[in-house]
Amino acid sequence: MIRFDAVSKVYPDGTTAVDTLDMVIPEGRITVLVGSSGCGKTTTLRMINRMIEASSGTVTVGGRNIADLDENTLRRGIGYVIQQSGLFPHKTVLDNVATVPRLLGWDKKKARARAAELMETVGLPESMADRYPHQLSGGQQQRVGVARALAADPPVLLMDEPFGAVDPVVRTLLQDELLRLQSELRKTIVFVTHDIDEAVRLGDRIAVFRTGGRLVQFAPPAELLARPADEFVAGFLGAQRGLKLLSLTSLSEVPTIPVATVEQRVSVAEALATAARAGDRWLLAVREDGAPRGWLDTDGLDGTEGSVAGHVLVAAAAVGGADSLLAALDAVVASPCGLVVRVDDQGRVAGASTERDVIDAASRYRDGVMAS
Repeated sequence: MIRFDAVSKVYPDGTTAVDTLDMVIPEGRITVLVGSSGCGKTTTLRMINRMIEASSGTVTVGGRNIADLDENTLRRGIGYVIQQSGLFPHKTVLDNVATVPRLLGWDKKKARARAAELMETVGLPESMADRYPHQLSGGQQQRVGVARALAADPPVLLMDEPFGAVDPVVRTLLQDELLRLQSELRKTIVFVTHDIDEAVRLGDRIAVFRTGGRLVQFAPPAELLARPADEFVAGFLGAQRGLKLLSLTSLSEVPTIPVATVEQRVSVAEALATAARAGDRWLLAVREDGAPRGWLDTDGLDGTEGSVAGHVLVAAAAVGGADSLLAALDAVVASPCGLVVRVDDQGRVAGASTERDVIDAASRYRDGVMAS
């Protein structure tokens, strides 16, 4: 979809921002550009829509040399999302989202209908349509920015540190939303960040730049983590790259075993009888809807009255089918009994996995990636 052939950007004072870049960005995937400040990642992004002109070399989008295209026409066919959203403060949310369709000549009714559709797509309620940007939270503003970038259904979406100005919790939610949208829309996304954890979580491929605009490595996340090209890349990935590697795989290889459960509202006497039948001192207390509540240690409860709810020791960390081996390892560490709770898509208890099985699966995955 996007190709750089020997592309450089050199400023009049002699500063080289991007140095002889050769890179092919695959269609329908998320490509993340990472590196320290001044490494050329944002310059590379902005050369795609000619907000910055290349000094030499060729950039093609969809097989067309962008130097031959009218700048405004090019930019209207490429979505662009920046940090802090860049919304028009005098326009409502609905009209902000409808901006590009209106520029393309859509009538107001059609543009607003498309904007309303996109608001729903990015998780914004209809009630926010008539609000202004200053009436929204940072996370809501970023959702509006994404919706605006998608309004004309562009094949390419450029995102320049779009989630860098929000708190970590909101950032994670926005990352989840982007991954959900991408699973449905399959856009060609170029995403700039300085956060390697964000890059690993979002990217199908990651490009690592060093100061001076040199591309050091361009690879899928697992390959990057398992086999960094040099000491610079290894240092940028950080000391916990082994753990980051485990964040890339699911729990599909980890066996699920039955786990003894008891509803939190039953009496301690009933719980003791359940523990005796199961032959295990630990029971998993569950809520009325089948979701895990926490672990119950039945040792020392003989003669105790009341319900189970008052004796739950530790909240049960649970993992679902979409979670990673890293999440499972974290849950095991937090478990008092060496079991990690498995839940189904509705959040109900579906069994458990042992600490040994989680560690064995992590070792197999690591060894398999390292050997490939």
